[in-house]
Amino acid sequence: MFLRTRDEPVEIGRGWERLEAVVGLRGRKFFGAFDPSTREYRACVQVREGDDPAALGLESGTLPGGRYLRARLRGEPPEVYERIGPTFEAMVETARPDRTRPSLELYRRRNEIDLLLPVVE
Repeated sequence: MFLRTRDEPVEIGRGWERLEAVVGLRGRKFFGAFDPSTREYRACVQVREGDDPAALGLESGTLPGGRYLRARLRGEPPEVYERIGPTFEAMVETARPDRTRPSLELYRRRNEIDLLLPVVE
C-alpha cells in the first residue's frame, strides 16, 4: 500500500507522518520508492492480511524485482534521512541505473536504511 507525494523533503515527511498515522508502526515493513522519470515519491507499507487500502485512503501496487545495488545507512533520524539523496547520487556514479524502475528505501529499523538502486541486468 502506498501514498504519493512530490519529491520535496517537506512533502515526503508529511506523507510518512500520514502513512504511519493510518497503519501504525508495529509489525510493518516500510519502503520509500522514487521514480526518476516522474519525480514522484511513494511512501509504502507492506500489506497485511485484512488490510483494505481503499478504506485506509491508500493505493495498492507492487514494488518491482530485479537487480539492485545496495548501500546501508546507519544513524539517528533525522540526520540519517539527510544522507539518502547524496548516497543515491554517489551510487548512480558507480553503476548503470535502470531508469524504468524506482529507487527504493527499505526501512530496516529506526536507525538503519537500505538504499536500493535498480541496475541494468
